[in-house]
Amino acid sequence: MDIDVKYFPDFIHKNIQVDNGISINTFIGGHGKEAILLLHGHPETHLIWRFLTPELCKYYTVVITDLRGYGDSSKPEGLPDHSNYSKRVMADDQVKVMEKLGFSKFHTAGHDRGARVLHRMIIDHPDKILSCTLMDIVSTYDMYKETNQEFATKYWHWFFYIQGKGFPETCLSADPARFINYNLNLKIGPTARNKFPQEILDEYTRCFSDYMTVHGICEDYRASATIDMEMDEPDRKKKIQTPILLLWGKDGVVGKLWDVLAKWKPLASNVTGYPIQNCGHFVPEEQPEEVLKYMLPFLHNHSTVKGD
Repeated sequence: MDIDVKYFPDFIHKNIQVDNGISINTFIGGHGKEAILLLHGHPETHLIWRFLTPELCKYYTVVITDLRGYGDSSKPEGLPDHSNYSKRVMADDQVKVMEKLGFSKFHTAGHDRGARVLHRMIIDHPDKILSCTLMDIVSTYDMYKETNQEFATKYWHWFFYIQGKGFPETCLSADPARFINYNLNLKIGPTARNKFPQEILDEYTRCFSDYMTVHGICEDYRASATIDMEMDEPDRKKKIQTPILLLWGKDGVVGKLWDVLAKWKPLASNVTGYPIQNCGHFVPEEQPEEVLKYMLPFLHNHSTVKGD
């Protein structure tokens, strides 16, 4: 936990039991009557928020966690239908964390896989979410349905992870450090290499060196290509009412291949969005100042505690 002390010095650490022996690695810090829950992406952990938390903590109680299957949260064996890694279940984990911390309503922000968990959360728990910031995604349904060669080349892991149980896990576990460095360098924008010091890469590698982390991540992706698609299809006919802020890397794959705002407008009634300049996929780590420029006013506009 030394690296957590360095980057989140005033945060309290808890392992919060949510259901059936599942424990969610959680850190709580900051000030404010309202809370914001931050959810990371792949292949990372709560550490992605290290640049945003100092400013967010001035105004909000900030909760950062590791998703089920990632970091130091529980990593159960995947069920045959992958349902225990569905975004519904992963979202429920996080709602229970917030409930146990005393927050019945809260803001949310997520990057990559965490944003996909939040997409399901604002469908299943709209009464609990004050606002939702989604970083560098269009919906999983759209991305799978509109796959092209460039997307499949850059996001190769979307198609490799979903292969038969045990095969991708064995391959990816052979050299965790090489995978972490390869995967991140493939998608980091050219101006942001210095935002990923060796100690951060080493921590991501530590987590990825656990076979059950690799299994949990693969199950997350297997669920996305199967049970999540089944859940998402009927819900695409319902407009999400939660206020959504979209932020995406202008130089990233998602920003290049999709009109991000246009893809979300049919799904949500209250959505705004902006490309982040000089930015690849890892938006909150590559350009945190730009993220805060858009995120802080958005949060304030949807606060129930004006002037706090």
